[in-house]
Amino acid sequence: MKITFFLICIVAYFKGHSQSTIGLVDYQANNTDGYVLFSPMSSTETYLIDKCGQKVHEWNTNAYRPGLSSYLLEDGSLLRTGILDNDNFNEGGSGGIIERFNWNGNLTWSYTISNSDNCQHHDIKYLPNGNILVIVWDRYTNAEAIANGKNTTYTNSHLWSEKIMELQPFGNNGANVVWEWKLWDHLVQEFDNTKPNFGVVTDHPELVNINYFPGLANNIDWIHLNSIDYNPALDQILLSSHTLNEVWIIDHSTSTAEAATHIGGNSGKGGDLMYRWGNPQAYQRGTPLTKKFYGQHHVTWIPVGYPNAGKILIFNNGLNRAGTYSSIDMIETPIDFSNQYPIAPATAFLPASLFWTYTASIPADFYSSNISGVYPLSNSSFMITSGASGTFFEINSANETVWKYINPIDQTGILTQGMTPLNNSVFRCNYYPSSYLGFIGQTLNPLGEIELNPTVPSLCSNVLSTPQITNEENIIVVFPNPSSGILNIVSENNIDDLKITDIFGKEIYHLTPNDQNVVLQLKSKGVYFVTILSSKKMTTKKVIVNNY
Repeated sequence: MKITFFLICIVAYFKGHSQSTIGLVDYQANNTDGYVLFSPMSSTETYLIDKCGQKVHEWNTNAYRPGLSSYLLEDGSLLRTGILDNDNFNEGGSGGIIERFNWNGNLTWSYTISNSDNCQHHDIKYLPNGNILVIVWDRYTNAEAIANGKNTTYTNSHLWSEKIMELQPFGNNGANVVWEWKLWDHLVQEFDNTKPNFGVVTDHPELVNINYFPGLANNIDWIHLNSIDYNPALDQILLSSHTLNEVWIIDHSTSTAEAATHIGGNSGKGGDLMYRWGNPQAYQRGTPLTKKFYGQHHVTWIPVGYPNAGKILIFNNGLNRAGTYSSIDMIETPIDFSNQYPIAPATAFLPASLFWTYTASIPADFYSSNISGVYPLSNSSFMITSGASGTFFEINSANETVWKYINPIDQTGILTQGMTPLNNSVFRCNYYPSSYLGFIGQTLNPLGEIELNPTVPSLCSNVLSTPQITNEENIIVVFPNPSSGILNIVSENNIDDLKITDIFGKEIYHLTPNDQNVVLQLKSKGVYFVTILSSKKMTTKKVIVNNY
């Protein structure tokens, strides 16, 4: 009876609690501890928040809105891109400048790629050697395009191709271009046999058909790469083409000279595509039924040590898909012992279908027509950015939403809790565990919610301070939570074994109390995990120690 009454009280409390419209809107006790970095597209600020939705750090970059990505590096510095408003490149995703700020917000390096022929856009990738891979629009005249076999009915004055530059930064605003790959060197066309690149498209899946335009035939932004990733074990680069609805893999082990040809590098293919997937119509080996991607915006390799390591994870926006919904897709590439991707004649690259996919239980509840992204977490969860609505959410291995946050900044500025945001888009948020190297030696005290007039008490505090029931036979309470250092553990039955570990897995306490009540003192701020064995039931609870 007392358990039923207790449950009724908890339900009544949360039903009476006002619904947040921005900031932290969902917090379950089993979400993954860590921090989230994001740069609102309408702002020059970049924020780092904890999972309780509290700001712990921010960088005011003053001059430039994001163009579009931002990353926290292992030395605690912020690497981001900014918009320079280049009139020659005025499509979505345009950037032009890359900047690096130290933890204290001081600009330590910047580099511009923005002129009449080239412009950085969308995404960058920081490499283990300290260099930076950059996606760059590569502009050609209509005459140049036709000279390379473009259909003569093309009427725009220019065509934007793509290239990847690898920058080696030096000084405050310098960089050496130490490697470069140009798509323009890897084309095929069967329109004009008197022009370069002539060949049968279906015989050359390693090349890109200059006359394949799945959207508007006169679309100047022909390829629209929107994400880049790097696999250091393979020395390969992963790219996403929004317009062609494909992901590509190219060889990074080549020299720049080899990257302009069809031979060389570990693959022996030079700069040709090693692998492509998502829309085999692009190389005439598929039909509309074999198309899998619809305007996807983020592709990443799942890292070593994570569940499904080596597979590729994709935010599939679902643009123009039958049914208005987005999905998180995973594919297992057919990589062989020599790190190649075999393909049989006249067939498409494998696999034939997705390895795994996630959609909302009501698919239309999860949809972002543009931007967005997804990252795997080490515990089989995923951090997802539904970019158009500025929403970040975590799903666990059971596809349950265990955390959700809505960017409280739109084109009008910082919003007041209860308001409905408009144009609060975020290109992509990034998740960092509490153990991330970039946090060593840094202060990460909660500084309050970003939004004005935040919900009091916060949803996070409500969940953490509410006793958690493990089963109907045994109530275990850990309080207060958050704590100032003194921790009370109370069980309805005797506690047979009790262990407390920090976020790094270091054991702080290990006791066999044989008692229903235990009082302990934790001597440092941080996040801890209390594991309790009682009545042959194992229970783990997360506690936060602050204000010690």
